[in-house]
Amino acid sequence: MNSSKIITAFILGAAVGAAVGILFAPDKGSETRKKINEEGKKMSDAIKNKFNEMKEKMNAVKDDMEQREDYA
Repeated sequence: MNSSKIITAFILGAAVGAAVGILFAPDKGSETRKKINEEGKKMSDAIKNKFNEMKEKMNAVKDDMEQREDYA
């Protein structure tokens, strides 16, 4: 299995697990909303990082293909 798929699945699984854990925690509503907001920010950051990582890989592949065309 592709490592990027494993990482993506792990991030999604962790996000779902965190959301379920927060929703079933016996906290006040304000505390629950705060935790959901924090977890949302963490998940957003993780998705942004993953996107940037994949973008860098695609740019590297593109550059490699352009170099190969120059030598052909």
